[in-house]
Amino acid sequence: MSCVGIVAALASEARAFAPDVPAAASAGEVVQLEDNALLTVSGMGWEAAQAGAQRLARAGATALASVGTAGGLDPALRCGAVLVPREVHVLEGQPLAVHAPWRAAVLAALPRDCQFSEGALLTSRIPVGSRLDKAIAWRETGCVAIDMESAAVARFAASAAVPFVVLRVIVDTAGDELPEPVVAASRGGNLALGRLLWHLALTPWNIAQVHRLARRFRTACDMLARLGEPDLPARRALTAGQWRARP
Repeated sequence: MSCVGIVAALASEARAFAPDVPAAASAGEVVQLEDNALLTVSGMGWEAAQAGAQRLARAGATALASVGTAGGLDPALRCGAVLVPREVHVLEGQPLAVHAPWRAAVLAALPRDCQFSEGALLTSRIPVGSRLDKAIAWRETGCVAIDMESAAVARFAASAAVPFVVLRVIVDTAGDELPEPVVAASRGGNLALGRLLWHLALTPWNIAQVHRLARRFRTACDMLARLGEPDLPARRALTAGQWRARP
C-alpha cells in the first residue's frame, strides 16, 4: 500500500497532523494517521532526521515529507509564513530537488490569506541563530530559510528513489537573534528544558528574548496545525497521492 511518511523534528510540530500524538512517536516510533499517512518524531538535526526517514521507509512509506518549522533568511518573510521550497541546499554538495507535481499541489492548496514562499531551503548541521550569520547565509546561498533536517530526509529519499517534499513554517525571522540559551539547549537533538533553565539562570537577561521566541514558535505551530487540519486542502495535498505522478 502506498503512503506518505512525515518526518517532524519535534512532537509540538507533529501535533499539527496528529493532535494526540502518543508518547511512542516522541520516542522514535512510527504512528499511522487516519488518512493512511505515517508519522515519526525524529528529534533535531541531520542524523536524527535521517534515522526518522529510515524508520518510515521500513514501515512502508513510499514518499517522504519533511514537516515542521524553520528560521527565516529572506528579510521579507514574517513569522508564520509558509515555505514549500522548490529545492533544498546544503553547504556542501549539489541542491536537492523536491518532487515537482507534489510540491505544486501543496503550494496550490495553501490558505489564500497566508504569506508563502517557494524559495530554496538551506539545511545546516549546526544552529544558525545570529542576524549576521543569517545575512551571510542569505547572501551566499540565496536560500530564503534554514532548518536542520530537510536535506537529510531529501538525501535518503533520493537514495531510496522515493518522492520527497517539504512543508515548513517560519519561526524566527532574518531580523531575530536566537537566544544563546536556546541554541545551547538544542545541541543534543531535542530542546532540553533543564539545560535551558540552567542557562537562563546564568543569563537572566535572555529571558525576554526566550519568551518572545516561544510566542513566535506558538504562532508557527498554529499555522502548521491549520495546514494539518483533516480533510482540508493542504492536508489532502500532502497526503492524498499527487506524489504518485512522475517527477
